[in-house]
Amino acid sequence: MTSVFDANGKQVACTIIEAGPCVVTQKKTEETDGYNALQIAYGEAKEKNTPKAQLNHFAKANTTPKAVVKEIRNSSIEKEVGEEITCEIFAEGEEVSVVGTSKGKGFQGVVKRHGFAGVGEATHGQHNRQRSPGSIGGASTPSRVYKGMKMAGRMGGERVKIKALKVMKVFPEKNFVLVTGSVPGHNGSIVLIQNNK
Repeated sequence: MTSVFDANGKQVACTIIEAGPCVVTQKKTEETDGYNALQIAYGEAKEKNTPKAQLNHFAKANTTPKAVVKEIRNSSIEKEVGEEITCEIFAEGEEVSVVGTSKGKGFQGVVKRHGFAGVGEATHGQHNRQRSPGSIGGASTPSRVYKGMKMAGRMGGERVKIKALKVMKVFPEKNFVLVTGSVPGHNGSIVLIQNNK
């Protein structure tokens, strides 16, 4: 992350995202596929690690093998197969959403996973229960633990969508986009930037 100053002189925390170049590998239409979509590819992949079917698919788009292929439905971008999409499709000041996979945190307790306060006191008979979940169900009624009870378990590694992030700056020469706030995932992870229009 970094920070920039806005028009009012206020310091704003930002995340730098390398947005492209993405290559259009296929155009799906209502007539041929039953729906409208744009298939785009990003990142470089080794030819020896790419299946033959994908190699032929990329060859039709006249491009090298790519690491990630994503389909965007009902896209307003007017590009043909083989053309590149760069960060210039974003304008400074517009709102976007960023979708990615959050950092995996492994097996965590209820205090970290769900924000429980814990017991709060170390005295009055408490023994190693400061971060425990407390009661999880009734006695003879209902004689079970309800589904969806907030308990300890695996945390992170999920699809997360951060909405209403503002584009602060666009650097076309480097394909960088600066968006306000944080985005899901570790440094270098792949995210999808969606226009909120």
